[in-house]
Amino acid sequence: MTAITIAIVDDHPLFREGVSRSLSEIDDFVVVGEGASADDATTLAASHRPDVLLLDVSMPGGGIDAISDILARSPQTRVLMLTASEEVESLVAALRRRAAGYVVKGIGSRGLAEAIRTVVGGSRFISPNMRAKVIEKSLFVERTTLTPRELKVIELVAEGLSNKHIARHLNLQEKTIKHHMTVILSKLGATNRTEAAIIWRQGA
Repeated sequence: MTAITIAIVDDHPLFREGVSRSLSEIDDFVVVGEGASADDATTLAASHRPDVLLLDVSMPGGGIDAISDILARSPQTRVLMLTASEEVESLVAALRRRAAGYVVKGIGSRGLAEAIRTVVGGSRFISPNMRAKVIEKSLFVERTTLTPRELKVIELVAEGLSNKHIARHLNLQEKTIKHHMTVILSKLGATNRTEAAIIWRQGA
C-alpha cells in the first residue's frame, strides 16, 4: 500500500500535535512535516511535496492567501483546509484558490482520514455542515447566473477549448466569444478563464 504523505500547518501547537499523533497512527499515513504559518506552509510544500497539506485559515500570513504559493511550489499537493472558521466566505475563497477541501475542526480522526483519502482520490471534500450553509446562502455559483450562451461558452472553456475553437464550435466570431468571456469573468469574479472554469465547476 502506497503511503499518503501529509503536512500539517496550524499555529496552535497542542492541536497540531494532536492531529499529527492521530494521523500517524493510521498505517498508510505518514506525517512529513509541521508548521505554524503561511511561510512554513510554502516551505513544507517545496521541501516535502506532500500528498496533502492540512492548512488552517487563521494563522500568521493567512492560510487562504498561502494556497496559491503552496500549489505553485507543489502542484500535485492537495490543500485541505482544517479550520475553526465556519464562515461560508472563507470556504468559497479557499475553493476559488483551488483548495481541495474544507474541514471544520471538531471532526474526529476517522472523519479527517476520510477527508484526506477523498481529496487524494481527486474529489473535493467539504464538511456536511458547511455544504448546508453554502446551499442555504446560495454562494456557490449557480448555472442560472449565466445566460444560455454564456453557459455554453464556459462549458467549452472547461473542456479546454480556446476562444478560436469555441467560435468555430458555436458558429460565432472569435471577438464575440471574447466578449462573452469578459462578461463571464465579471459574473464569476474570476481573473482568467482557468479560474472561471474552476469556479463554474464548483457551482455545477
